[in-house]
Amino acid sequence: MTSPDAPPSFEMERIKQEIADSFDEELEMEIDESRLEAMLGELAEHPEQEQLDRRLYFRELFRLQHELVRLQDWVQHSGLKVLVIFEGRDSAGKGGVIKRITQRLNPRVCRVVALPAPNERERTQWYFQRYTAHLPAAGEIVLFDRSWYNRAGVERVMGFCTEDEVEEFFRSVPAFERMLVRSGIILLKYWFSITDDEQQFRFNMRIHDPLKQWKLSPMDVESRRRWEDYTRAKEAMLERTHIEEAPWWIVEAVDKKRARLNCIAHLLGRIPYDEAPRPSVVLPARVRHDDYIRHPVPREMYVPEIY
Repeated sequence: MTSPDAPPSFEMERIKQEIADSFDEELEMEIDESRLEAMLGELAEHPEQEQLDRRLYFRELFRLQHELVRLQDWVQHSGLKVLVIFEGRDSAGKGGVIKRITQRLNPRVCRVVALPAPNERERTQWYFQRYTAHLPAAGEIVLFDRSWYNRAGVERVMGFCTEDEVEEFFRSVPAFERMLVRSGIILLKYWFSITDDEQQFRFNMRIHDPLKQWKLSPMDVESRRRWEDYTRAKEAMLERTHIEEAPWWIVEAVDKKRARLNCIAHLLGRIPYDEAPRPSVVLPARVRHDDYIRHPVPREMYVPEIY
């Protein structure tokens, strides 16, 4: 028997459609990745790997994203300051996991920082200065898509800084990060690890897809040739900057789906959170006035309905 308070069936159908629409962005990204791999199957031999079941992936992703919303509410309620650093080789999947983290969060609470190369003025500043302006305030989550660790990676490998500057960086980072943690910032650092063959495959995907070519800069292309130099730089970075107050966490990222789920689950596990209190929301009755007249909008102002 239908409850008298139950919405009409057409409203239930509309609610289902709205919920389904909210999942479409993730589905679109998934279709895009599948299209790429199918398109380039003959151009590059993809290393064999056991694929994560799609239903399991989506189920776990949506569950974790629900927890991220709870974390966001708790961060805002408790005034926590959260800073997450994502590092790794080009095409390692940093952007993919950042998209899944921010996908359902409030951009006023959780924001992404992806700084370009420093300008002339910034090159004369204290090295960390341009990053400090983006540190989280109370109630904020900040995700760094690359960070001050550029100095230990691309800047060092490509010769954009001297070895003395690199050494000064390694001396400064532990003190700088300990200071951030003492100030109350929760600092997490993730390194996304992929194999030589996997990067080769992903670069080929980008080269042959017009929708992805913008992701390949001349610096990215050069990084392929200098794989071993980047490996040595990464090893030195991890050795010199893995500290108790802000340790590095390695994400095995050859399988993109597993990497996303593992990283998000780990992030949630590193920050204690609870259910934030929420005031109940009641929609007020719409006020209507007898003298209100809605004026027509000229047809030429509308976007043509091609679809």
